[in-house]
Amino acid sequence: MDKLSFLEVIAAIAVFISLLLAVFLLTVKTERKLENRLFAAFLIINAIDISGLFMHIFVDSYNLKTFKISAYLLVMPLFYLYVNAVCYSDFTLKRKHLLHLIPFIVANLILVPRLYLAQGAAKEAFFKAMWHSPEMFFYQVIGELQFFFYIVAVFLILKKYKKIYLENYTNPSTLLYKWLSQLTRIFLVIHVCIILKNIVRYTQHKDLFIWLNIVAGTVFLLAACWFILKALNYPELFRRIDSTLQPTNDFVEILKTDNKSDEIKSFQIQQLKNFMVEKEPFLEPSLTIQELADQVGIPVRDLSVLINHHINQHFFDFVNEYRIKKAMTILKDPSKKECTVLEILYKVGFNSKSSFHTSFKKYTNQTPTAYRNS
Repeated sequence: MDKLSFLEVIAAIAVFISLLLAVFLLTVKTERKLENRLFAAFLIINAIDISGLFMHIFVDSYNLKTFKISAYLLVMPLFYLYVNAVCYSDFTLKRKHLLHLIPFIVANLILVPRLYLAQGAAKEAFFKAMWHSPEMFFYQVIGELQFFFYIVAVFLILKKYKKIYLENYTNPSTLLYKWLSQLTRIFLVIHVCIILKNIVRYTQHKDLFIWLNIVAGTVFLLAACWFILKALNYPELFRRIDSTLQPTNDFVEILKTDNKSDEIKSFQIQQLKNFMVEKEPFLEPSLTIQELADQVGIPVRDLSVLINHHINQHFFDFVNEYRIKKAMTILKDPSKKECTVLEILYKVGFNSKSSFHTSFKKYTNQTPTAYRNS
């Protein structure tokens, strides 16, 4: 099998898996319909884009082939909207999101005179030399600027998500942040291959151009398979946050101007610590800062500032510290020798073995088993 045939096979498999996963996302029963639909659309557009590697076998239409090329300008907007929908529970599609179509529309409009409206030999001549035309140069500039804009926007969303999550939630799972970060980095790798491929396109190194296509197609295929494995292994992967929540830094300066004395703040901190020891609210795996604020009787913003700036811990770490201390007590209790580590981690508020072991080692520099036997 020569390189071109191998490339076509890789592309065909990637398209098949992407479309299969898209159909699953569109038909599966779930409360998270918007995220599934956006990711399904993302997969379909990617499948359309990568189908260009073998489309010539089945399609002769120059218009359709060119429209396929321009469809790539829908990939990053869909991924950006998907990340928003996954991260924020109150995210909905609005009319303003139609603005994301502008690069795609502009790219097609500039091709109208010399391609879409052209006929016969003129259309064929333009298509054959298309990648050397001013129109396609403009298209590639738009594509690179768009990619850079959206990739930065996605990383900013994930950065904000992680900060808000650590300041407001205690569910030990951070799979969402890790998974989306990994997925975004994979797209970076694929796009680097695309950039190199586009540069090599204008040289005489045709073999290198084909190999770069093979690498990009293979990475995309592996990414699609990886997503399926993630979905199977972690069906409850995502925990979303409310987009109206703000990082503590956004409002801490306002609260610093209040007239509360250091004595009052010290009293509230002691009140909070006593409440954590006596009532043990940390035993609830999904405890949020809003729920703790309601229980302890401190306004949620005041509580956030107390924990993040006066105790100098994220809410996530603050609560997990009490969970680890409780686990340490159980592990050293002779009457609880029969309790397994798995039973203990669930008993103290964790819901993941890996998260428990990571947090335990962070606080004790030992594994739970080593601590019990020491």
